[in-house]
Amino acid sequence: MNIVVTGAAGFLGKKLVQALLAKGCLHNAHGQPQAIKRLTAIDIAPLEGIDDPRLSVQCGDISQPGSLETLIGEQTDSVFHLAAVVSGQAEQDFDLGMKINVDGARQIMERLRALPQCVRLVTTSSVAVFGGKLPEKVPDDQVWMPQSSYGTQKAMNDLLLSDYSRKGFLDGRSLRMPTIVVRPGKPNTAASSFASSIIREPLNGESATCPVSLATRLWLMSPARAVQALILGHELNSDALDKGRVINLCGLSVTVEEMLASLSRIHSAGVLSHIRYQADQTIANIVNSWPGDFHASYARQLGFQANESFDEMVREYLAESGAAESRC
Repeated sequence: MNIVVTGAAGFLGKKLVQALLAKGCLHNAHGQPQAIKRLTAIDIAPLEGIDDPRLSVQCGDISQPGSLETLIGEQTDSVFHLAAVVSGQAEQDFDLGMKINVDGARQIMERLRALPQCVRLVTTSSVAVFGGKLPEKVPDDQVWMPQSSYGTQKAMNDLLLSDYSRKGFLDGRSLRMPTIVVRPGKPNTAASSFASSIIREPLNGESATCPVSLATRLWLMSPARAVQALILGHELNSDALDKGRVINLCGLSVTVEEMLASLSRIHSAGVLSHIRYQADQTIANIVNSWPGDFHASYARQLGFQANESFDEMVREYLAESGAAESRC
């Protein structure tokens, strides 16, 4: 099989590339396992740190007309589209958000439409497509009502992917991701960035700012579960997608207070002294418009799974980062 991954130099993109190369095979459109012979990793910046003869690293802007013609061709079997501008940046720079999040996604769909074969497209959506008055636990048939540019852009992509799939232009599945925690590295402009910062920085002995109330409820997933979900999303037979191409993934519903209690329990009570509480109304408005809990019945029916506890998510980060679990 020939696979393309966009956004491959990003945190989740790199993990996905590593997981696909380690797995070594995926199922084709006929449900038959096939070896991955070539994986093309596309991003603005080059993907580094992976040495594999099957890997081709390419730099480019997917939103530019014609940029995909040499990268996605008649030998392409599947595309994982992860390239995106994050929520906070999309809110601050409307034109950039539209260019990457909408125009870029449409460029990919149009390129796949032009090919003679029906390519499988796996992409990610967001809980930011929801907003307004929501039930305590959101059902799969909840009407979308985004309250941010990012949420609107993701909703547009979900609708386009569903229609392109209906028309037979491609075989799409959009996985509506919970907030991914704990991410390594430094804070970014995503409105949800604090959810990783308030765990990651204290574990590293650094200060972090919590911009929302401790009662704020979040729908979370660990990086390892996210990569598993992307691969499972690809492997699903099209016939199984009888309730639509957009899937609210399983997640863990926890409050910020419960997250910090887990951090204190796993590491030490003193670790919380690194956290400063400073309300940011802009971030709070965006985050509080997102649902904090989902039924995710369709996803469970399809075999997706959530993390069992936030402790599990913290320990996953500790195992990967090499940070100490306890200093008690």
